[in-house]
Amino acid sequence: MNSPKSDNSTPPPVFQRLRFVLVETYHPGNIGAVARAMKTMGFSDLVLVNPHQEDVVRHEEALAFASSADDVLTNARVVSSLDEALEGCDFAAALSARPRVFSPPILTAREAANRLVGETTLRAALVFGSERYGLPNDAIEKCHALINIPANPEYASLNIAQAVQLLAYECRLAELGDQLNETEIGFQGKPATVDQIEGMMEHFMEALVAINYLDPNNPKTLTPRLRRLFARNGLEVEEINILRGIAKQILWKMEKK
Repeated sequence: MNSPKSDNSTPPPVFQRLRFVLVETYHPGNIGAVARAMKTMGFSDLVLVNPHQEDVVRHEEALAFASSADDVLTNARVVSSLDEALEGCDFAAALSARPRVFSPPILTAREAANRLVGETTLRAALVFGSERYGLPNDAIEKCHALINIPANPEYASLNIAQAVQLLAYECRLAELGDQLNETEIGFQGKPATVDQIEGMMEHFMEALVAINYLDPNNPKTLTPRLRRLFARNGLEVEEINILRGIAKQILWKMEKK
């Protein structure tokens, strides 16, 4: 197996170095679902070893389950042996729910993902067995690690697409790390500054005095409680503008009386 050439350029991310290998998969829909699971996590290198169905990458059920990941499916390579599927890789990890008497070192999904990401020159493959029989011992012996997912011991059999999704997610998490926390989901406004919050407080307190809700000579604990309320919520600039707009309307209405 060949290792990638080293140079001074930025090493490729795990999305470009990791291959997903399915061995003797029976149901076309499972292969399509695997393609979808891979694409949602940013992976695209799929290799099929002796799938049960001929021309499975164009099978109607596979395409249906792939949904919008049909590009991953139709670009999958179909090979006749695991050796061929692992060509170009220098590390392979097998997935198995069954303990083996003679197995390579056992890793959790997270440990495997951290290794795949941490060793930045590693060209790797994750190997998944068929839905009916899993991986045979001779296939596992070709791998350098055995990944075990600690599922419910009374029912530890994951669907192959679920297992792929879990491993792909762990690899994505390990690769992107803190970048995932920076992804904006929904609207995220700009945090208000101390001066902006203080200006809003003065404006808002003036409005409360105008409607006789606050006695400026005897404010008691209202002012510090309001400050605590606003501090706890981490006000944004747009929210400051809303509160000042409310205060402005209150003062305007009181002036018209």
